[in-house]
Amino acid sequence: MDPSDVPVEPAELNVPTIDLSATISDDDVVEIVSKACAEYGFFQIINHGISSDLIDCYLDECRRYFELPLDTKLKWKRNEGNARGFFNDELTQQKRDWKECLDVGAPGSRDWSMDDDNPMNKCLDGWNQLPQESELPGFRRTISMYFDAMSMLADRIATIMAKGLGEDKDSPIIKQLRERHSSYLRANYYPICNEQVDESGSIPLGISPHRDAGFLTILLQDVDCHSCQVMKNNVWVTIHPVDKYTFTINTGDMAEVWSNGLYKAPLHRVLSNPFKERYSTPFFYNPSYETEVKPLAIRDDAKANTTTSTAPIFDEVLWGYFRAVRFAGDLTDLGVEIQVSDFLKSDKDNEHKRKQIMFANEVDFNIPFNVEQYTPLLLQKSSDG
Repeated sequence: MDPSDVPVEPAELNVPTIDLSATISDDDVVEIVSKACAEYGFFQIINHGISSDLIDCYLDECRRYFELPLDTKLKWKRNEGNARGFFNDELTQQKRDWKECLDVGAPGSRDWSMDDDNPMNKCLDGWNQLPQESELPGFRRTISMYFDAMSMLADRIATIMAKGLGEDKDSPIIKQLRERHSSYLRANYYPICNEQVDESGSIPLGISPHRDAGFLTILLQDVDCHSCQVMKNNVWVTIHPVDKYTFTINTGDMAEVWSNGLYKAPLHRVLSNPFKERYSTPFFYNPSYETEVKPLAIRDDAKANTTTSTAPIFDEVLWGYFRAVRFAGDLTDLGVEIQVSDFLKSDKDNEHKRKQIMFANEVDFNIPFNVEQYTPLLLQKSSDG
């Protein structure tokens, strides 16, 4: 490993830990959260209202799931036509991650008791592929309870973020997120990494450096093995959870667009470990597929920043298109991964802006997206470029 890649943790960097209990005022919480989103894109929360019993039960179920034989888990493997299920071959920034995962989304019907593959439960991301009760008793119930708890917590955090920009709980995108979102829950298992340094001098990473695509992420880390790192001032800084029940929050690409660049989607990565296996679970809070995310007209009295220009710096982003291109890149190398920087306003022709219009015209957001079928559209080059 290149010595320059060794993580450095400056003493002056303190990712904020925010108490969401009623012991501090709402205005104080809004100010602390908005500043954290603007300066770090990362913060931690305690006293968040999610019971320790539910967290413990959820983690136990995740361990039971990943302890199943690989052949069993492969029955539920995600594929080009379904973004949900088990996988162990994801690419991040064109590099394979050292992990196993399970992705679970809200059923299209919002009815967890209905069969996963019922047509009413299908959407652009596909449909859930969960073990039956006879295969893993209690698993489905716990997963659905944890998912719903994460949804409510994400609603609360997003509303706080909106207030930091001079908005309120009825801000159009917050209202839409609350009523109809496309979020998904991911259970991660990171096996012991016994791979050696490769030809480039690098060791495998649990997840390569990236920015989360959606609005915000709620991460439950493994308290015994701290591996999540954020890039700050050109060094990798480890995020150490306060305790087993602390959630680590980071803002995503859509929050950066929506806030007109005030809130930062931070570059982060996950280390592998040569001595210890570990588990973690992020909840990705995402807009509805048809949402066109565009910058707010930031008020002058917004708490996050009082001097930034209100002129929009981003073109609108169709979330369904952005999500589909990111998912396609998880499965196969499409070249450079799509980023919100591709939507910065410019006098130059915006290929992605035109492609997402074509995408909206051709794709039914209520039908599972098939990567293989739409790859020509995702790779299509502009006629003049």
